[in-house]
Amino acid sequence: MQLRPALTERDINRDLLRPVLATPIWFYFLLGGLAIGVCTAIGGFAWAVNHGTGVYGINRPVMWGFLLVNFVFWVGISHAGVMLSAILRLSNAEWRRPATRAAEVLTIFALGTAALHPVFHTGRPWRIYWSMPPGYDFGRGIWPDVRSPFVWDPTAISTYLTGTTLFVILLLIPDLAVLRDRSSGLMQKVYGFLSMGWKGNTRQWKLQIIAGFLLSALILPVFVSVHSIVSWDFAVQIAVEGWHATIFAPYFVIGAVHSGVAGVISVLALLRWMFRWENYIRDDHFDALARLMIVVATAWFYFLVIEFFLGIYPAEEPEISLRTLQVFEWPFNATFIVFLLMGYFVPVPLWLFRRVRQNVALMFWTTLMVNIGMWLERFIIIIPSLMRKQPLTFSWGSYNPSPIELILVAGSFCLVFLGVLTFSKFFPIIPLADAKEGVALETHVRVGKVMVPAAYREE
Repeated sequence: MQLRPALTERDINRDLLRPVLATPIWFYFLLGGLAIGVCTAIGGFAWAVNHGTGVYGINRPVMWGFLLVNFVFWVGISHAGVMLSAILRLSNAEWRRPATRAAEVLTIFALGTAALHPVFHTGRPWRIYWSMPPGYDFGRGIWPDVRSPFVWDPTAISTYLTGTTLFVILLLIPDLAVLRDRSSGLMQKVYGFLSMGWKGNTRQWKLQIIAGFLLSALILPVFVSVHSIVSWDFAVQIAVEGWHATIFAPYFVIGAVHSGVAGVISVLALLRWMFRWENYIRDDHFDALARLMIVVATAWFYFLVIEFFLGIYPAEEPEISLRTLQVFEWPFNATFIVFLLMGYFVPVPLWLFRRVRQNVALMFWTTLMVNIGMWLERFIIIIPSLMRKQPLTFSWGSYNPSPIELILVAGSFCLVFLGVLTFSKFFPIIPLADAKEGVALETHVRVGKVMVPAAYREE
């Protein structure tokens, strides 16, 4: 058990509200740099709208490129919120406390960013309405096919985004009341309005706890359905080798959890460094998250192996040709090796050692490595399959990303981090109530129906 500092309510309020009430100079420089990246991406998209989708690197039959890879990647990152907030809340895992809100906020901005990528790809965003019910394509005189997972993507993503937003707002109310009492002027009125008259009485706490558990339980089916539907975008395309696999749904879901939890660990390391929160985001939290990552990563690797061998088991010539392209032909062979090393074979063996799990710098770089590997995994799944989509070899194509696509991909990362950073300026990114509850539970344990002092807690 790690030696934990003695923290009072005043200490917690002072430390966790510092980014909100007192902004350091470096914060504005970082915010400005991210904003420049987002504005550059907006300019790139405006160029694409003006000149058409020909400015992208897509080429027949590769009708999707980096934008689809990035869409799947950000939808995967968004699964961190439910994994850390809903599942660990229902299981009453104590070490979840400093990570829950960061995971939820990362979910909101990652999911919103993912939803922008189909808009980018259309080149004419005002025509995207017809692709979802009750839209109607007047140009071609057809209704969207409600059996298509492309139609259900907006429904699943919007439901997930709405549920996660409600989750964040609900659990933010007590912290907003603290900010209301510690601010002045216009911001006090804003926080007072957002806190909705919270007084912290027993009835309000009881209702909030019940609502939190209900939302945690209700959002779990949506959590599974979102990436399952995204996987069906691929699995129903029977003309594309390597995609029509029934294992894609669980494979995509566990891969999303793998990249999402890794993303949260990276964000927690950055928050600890930026705001000096060593007393709140402790080494034992990284240790527990790394243990979770070992389990998740191993489950994901199992599905990866199964998916690969299910493809080559029937010994169909087009499928064998695709796997040969992915594993043995340049540049995909190098991409495949880097993806395996970064996604599993380098970080997971390192996490087996406690010194690595409790080293914040190593956890940051290994989880960053995981997400680089997971981005490359989506690339390996999508691009080679589209290149060999046509049955005749003279119809096979190639793909080279354009500068506009690279700008949009970089801009998406800037947008997500800009959103998380902006949120941390106006709202506490670590829940005050959870931190205070965690301190109380460090010194008291429940025996039967009463709370008694504890000399120590067995971890």
